[in-house]
Amino acid sequence: MKIAVTYDNGNIFQHFGRTESFKVYEVENNQVISSEVIGSNGVGHGALAGLLAEQKVDVLICGGIGGGAQAALAEAGVELCSGAEGDTDQAVEAYLKGELVSTGANCDHHHGEGHSCGDHEEGHSCGDHEEGHSCSGGCGSSCGGGCGTQPTLTGRNVGKTCRTHYKGTFNDGTKFDSSYDRGEPLEFVCGAGQMIPGFDAAVADMEVGQIVDVHLMPEEAYGMPDPNAVFTVEIAQLPGSEEAQVGQQVYLTNQYGQPFPVKVAAKGETTITFDANPEMAGKELNFRIELVEVLEG
Repeated sequence: MKIAVTYDNGNIFQHFGRTESFKVYEVENNQVISSEVIGSNGVGHGALAGLLAEQKVDVLICGGIGGGAQAALAEAGVELCSGAEGDTDQAVEAYLKGELVSTGANCDHHHGEGHSCGDHEEGHSCGDHEEGHSCSGGCGSSCGGGCGTQPTLTGRNVGKTCRTHYKGTFNDGTKFDSSYDRGEPLEFVCGAGQMIPGFDAAVADMEVGQIVDVHLMPEEAYGMPDPNAVFTVEIAQLPGSEEAQVGQQVYLTNQYGQPFPVKVAAKGETTITFDANPEMAGKELNFRIELVEVLEG
C-alpha cells in the first residue's frame, strides 16, 4: 500500500490544491518500509489526483480539501483522509494505528451518532476542502453540520467555482480571519454546501471585481450552540486523554473513523468532557468579500 501526504518542511500542508510536494510512504504489513518526497508537477485538482494515481497511491492524508478535489481523487481511486495536521510521519503512524494524535492527547474514540464534527481553532482542520469559512474546516473556521441543509440558491455564480478574497470580523471590529493575510483567494463551488450559508448567498450573484460587505446572524453562519455536542466519557476509555488539559483542543474519531476536533471543556478524576460545538457558534459575523474570479464548468 502507498500513502501520500501533502508535504511542507516535515508537516502536513493544509491546502491540497496548492501543495508543491507530497511525501509518499510504502507500507507493508501495516508498517512503513520506505518513504520519499516528490514534487507535485502541477497545480490543480485534476493534475494532482492524476499524479497520485500515476504513483499508485492508495490513500491521501491532507488538511483542507475542496469538493472538486474530492471528486477527482475518487475518480482516480484514491482514498481520502482529510483534516490532518502536524508532522507527516506521525500522521501516517497514527493513520496505520487507527488513531489521531493532537496536542499531546492520543484519542481513539468512536464517537456515537448524535454528535457531529463541529469547528476548531484557527490552524486546525477537520475539513474536506481548502481554507476559508467552509462546511468542514480549513485554516479559518467552519460552519459545522448546517451547510448541506441551506436553501437552494439562485444567481449567476451558483454551481461555478469561485475565487474570493475576504476579511472576517466580529461586531467589535476584531479580525478573526482573512484570505488577504494568506495572500491567496479562497476557492469553492458556490451553492454546493461547502461554505457557511450567508457567505454562499453573498457570492451567488456577485460580479467579478465587486466587493460587498455582509453582516451574518448566527443562523446564517455557524448556528447556535448545540447542548448535545457536549459529552462526557471515561478517561480510561481514551488512552492519552489523561494528559489533556481543560481548554485544549484534541481530535477524536467518529463511528466512521473520521477525525473531528473538540475542546476539553472539563475534566474530573475519572471523566473528561468535550465540546464539539463550532468555536463561533452563536456569534454574529461580518465579512468583506471580493469576487476575484469565476471559473466556468
